[in-house]
Amino acid sequence: MRVITQQTLGGPEVLTIVNAPEPQPLPTEVLVRVKAIGLNPLEARLRAGEFPLIGRPPFILGWDISGVVEEAPGTWRFRPGDEVFGMPLFPRAASAYAEVVSAPALHLARKPASISHVEASALPVVGLTAWQGLVDLGGVTEGDRVLVHGGGGGVGHVAIQIAKARGAYVIATASGGKRKFVEGFGADEVIDYTAVDFTEAVRDIDVVLDTLGGDTVERSLDVLRPGGHLVTAVAEEDSELAARYEAAGMRFSGIAVDPDPVALRGLVELVEQGRLRVHVQETFPFERVADAHRLLDGGHLQGKLVLTV
Repeated sequence: MRVITQQTLGGPEVLTIVNAPEPQPLPTEVLVRVKAIGLNPLEARLRAGEFPLIGRPPFILGWDISGVVEEAPGTWRFRPGDEVFGMPLFPRAASAYAEVVSAPALHLARKPASISHVEASALPVVGLTAWQGLVDLGGVTEGDRVLVHGGGGGVGHVAIQIAKARGAYVIATASGGKRKFVEGFGADEVIDYTAVDFTEAVRDIDVVLDTLGGDTVERSLDVLRPGGHLVTAVAEEDSELAARYEAAGMRFSGIAVDPDPVALRGLVELVEQGRLRVHVQETFPFERVADAHRLLDGGHLQGKLVLTV
């Protein structure tokens, strides 16, 4: 099989395609013939060496996959021929930039028939992050006021839809150029952060979902109602910031996404109900992974990028 690997840390040019033996699935794992691979900004940071989540090169990046089961030894969950998708093993290396991936069956779900492999591969990391942040940690329920920072990004546009499905009133921050895009996913209000200070435009928020970090997460303290909850996917280890929130009578939670079959089934249900869709800004063939990573490096994406295999 072909895999995308790197021998050194650096820019997109370090990503190379080589031949490698197919992985051998352990009991309870399945072998998946990959059709599409979702890309995430985290992978660009790992490629460049910004932090050593999966060690030093050589390694194979990637977690988001959608494909077809080829082998399913020792598990009753899937059979050869089943179409599946998921985010196996995170934060351990799943080596998903590959034509074939071995993954725990529990970390996968059947792909909804209503979406393509491209769309399915774009969903797991962003969908599970949003679900775990809003549902499991935030406890968002009907009538809540939810603020989503970065509403036009991968996590953000999915989070808007999950919060709306829970019956919340959703406000999202985004650049002015993304207003129609964000409104299209159901946001009740969109704040152009380039023109308006959100702390002057928003009040009495029950849950803030932060995907940006920096001073955005610090200033979000000012918009929460008493006892409100900040959930951040960026500043999750900032103990000083957590103490500030707690001293002010607010809740502070950091989310580091993990494989979650219950949440994955929840995402599937929303997709099948027509209440959740993931936007793919652009697809790239497997061979153009460096071009895709250059776009990742540039930031300011709308939704997700996907490699097709």
